[in-house]
Order: sequence, then C-alpha cells, then structure tokens
Amino acid sequence: MPDMLVKLYDLQSNWDIISEQKIHGIEIRKPVGPEKRLIINWVEKNFFDAWAGEIDIAISNKPITCFVAIKNQELIGFSCYDATALGYFGPIGVKEAFQGKGTGKALLMACLLDMKLKGYGYAIIGAVEILQFYRKAVDAMEIPESSSGILKKMIDK
Repeated sequence: MPDMLVKLYDLQSNWDIISEQKIHGIEIRKPVGPEKRLIINWVEKNFFDAWAGEIDIAISNKPITCFVAIKNQELIGFSCYDATALGYFGPIGVKEAFQGKGTGKALLMACLLDMKLKGYGYAIIGAVEILQFYRKAVDAMEIPESSSGILKKMIDK
C-alpha cells in the first residue's frame, strides 16, 4: 500500500462539505477530553487496535488533531493527523452503515484544512488502500516506492 501526497497549498479553503453533513443529521467536530476513552474504545472495537493507538495520540495532542462524526449522540466516524508522524493524515474510518453520505470526505477535509491553517504545505496519507478516493477527493498523488512507508519498521508482536 503506497503513501500519497496532497498539496495543501492548492486545497480550496472551503468548509462547506463539513457543514453540509448537517443535512444528514451528522455533526463533524473535534472531540473534547471527557470523550477520549469512549472514542479510543469505539475505534478499537469497530476498526483496528493500531488505529486506537493513533486516535489516542491525536486526542492527546495539543491542540487535538482529530475530528469525529456524530449522529444522534452516536459516534459514527473519525479522522486524525499528526498521529503516526508529523505531517501524516490518517487513519480515517466511518461505520459501514453511514458510508456513502460524504462523511468520509468531510472528515478528510476537516483534517486537511486544519493542517493547512497550521501552515503545513503538504500532507502525507500513509498506507493508502483506496487510491481513487483520495485522488478524486483532494487530487492526491501516489508517492513512488513508498509501500509501507513509515510503517515498515513497526513492531510486529
């Protein structure tokens, strides 16, 4: 799985996709401290243990470097950055029942626009499985010879 690169300086500073989630009753926002354990446990249960570790870091960063998607007081998705390494976007996840409403793209844009506001020129999306999603959403380009990238040296057991 290759890494991808996004030119944040070319990214339009348009937050409409995030506010449009309200049409579906979905709120995109940064979590608050008391939600930390709930979010980490939810990510571990619905996705992967490694992602739970990354969301833990993102919520612990000051300022927080993640966003959550909430519908009817229920967590349905998340995205983060500066968790695996500085300048890296991800992971991102949306519960299957809520996919196809633009929530993933809204979570992606929330993080990338937040990174742009902090002064990042580029974002790296690590170990991408669905290349076309990122190409279409933010004109991301594949980084040659980047398979497994920074995750190559991750502890196995």
